[in-house]
Amino acid sequence: MKTDNQTMDRAIPVSVQRKRRMVRYGKYATGVAIVLALALWLGVLLMTSVDRKSLMVSAVSRGTIDVSITATGKVVPAFEEVIITPISAQILEVYAHSGDTVDAGTPLLKLDLQTAQTDYSKALDEQEIRHQQLMQLTTNTETQLSDRRMQIEVEEMKLGQLQAQLRNEQYLDSLGSGTKDRVRQAEITLRTAQMQLQQLRQQYQNEQRIKQADLRMKHLQDRIADKGLAETRRTLDEANIRSPRKATLTYICSEIGTLVGAGSKVAVVSDLTHFKVNGEIADTYSDRVVAGGRVLVRIGKERLLGTISTVTPLSQNGIITFTVSMDNPSHPKLRSGLKAEVFVITSIKEDVLRLRNGSYYTGAGDYTLFILKDAHTLVPRTVRLGECNYDHVEVISGLDEGDSVVVSDMQKFKGKEKIRINE
Repeated sequence: MKTDNQTMDRAIPVSVQRKRRMVRYGKYATGVAIVLALALWLGVLLMTSVDRKSLMVSAVSRGTIDVSITATGKVVPAFEEVIITPISAQILEVYAHSGDTVDAGTPLLKLDLQTAQTDYSKALDEQEIRHQQLMQLTTNTETQLSDRRMQIEVEEMKLGQLQAQLRNEQYLDSLGSGTKDRVRQAEITLRTAQMQLQQLRQQYQNEQRIKQADLRMKHLQDRIADKGLAETRRTLDEANIRSPRKATLTYICSEIGTLVGAGSKVAVVSDLTHFKVNGEIADTYSDRVVAGGRVLVRIGKERLLGTISTVTPLSQNGIITFTVSMDNPSHPKLRSGLKAEVFVITSIKEDVLRLRNGSYYTGAGDYTLFILKDAHTLVPRTVRLGECNYDHVEVISGLDEGDSVVVSDMQKFKGKEKIRINE
């Protein structure tokens, strides 16, 4: 037994003890590694994730931004004319239908113009009567004034004779053959004749002014009546409903027998080969929407340029309207009635950082956007954005050129510090 106890009390070699410690430490390290791996695996499982296919990513670039404000628009024919009837009449015949292409002067409708034509014929007869009355008045005036001038000439001749008689009496009186009474009588007779001639001349001038005034008034009345008759003739011509130019008939009142009142719309012709855009925008932008301003019109994926031609001066329900003349008014994408996005260009900024426009942008200010930290991770970043156009948004701060930024809707990830990207 002694031998056995001595054996058991023998010291364990250092190399064996070191080996045992290393085995024990290895077990501890393996356990810790397993725990860390498990924790990491659980962290990855619990991290918020998003599918890569659902993301729209834009790279921050440097370039030019045409700053614009957004409006709504509608494509309409560049030319459209509403044809109205100038008189109340019944529709007797219809010569064309909606959708027909008509030339200038093509008859569209026939109205019952019998009453109007009868009134016009009566007005023509009255015009002839007025002209005859004016001729008669002119002739009578010339005759009366001529008679008055003849009387003046006769009195002037008489006055000359009286002047000669006075000279004779004065001569005889100087020879002693005449008398003072006869000279005085001749003087009185001459003076009386002069006053009568002066009175006759004054009467002639007054009568001439009156007659001329009467003639001018008669001529004026006649011209007014002639203008009225010409207007009646024009109204009758317009009542023959015809197309004013080559165009497409987009509307026509086609019910035969219908009584249409004066001023009623009976047809509409439109040029469906050239178009313009009628835009609407909030009146808060009225100082930025001016005639001559450049505009981009987007129809689907097509972008067309144009110029503001007119702007309504008044606001209705907080909206102002304007008209855009297209650079290419016959572009195949333009169709009457199409809705369009209209971007009114207000300024141009060059050499700025810019980001693709998207639903995330609601106006200038601070935003929290997600950027790609690496190929599999998104992290939030606070950025400041400025003005925009239809394609890009100005980046003021928070992003660098080349950064990849998510521009799709990320509202549901608001407040997340990190997002994993699933392939």
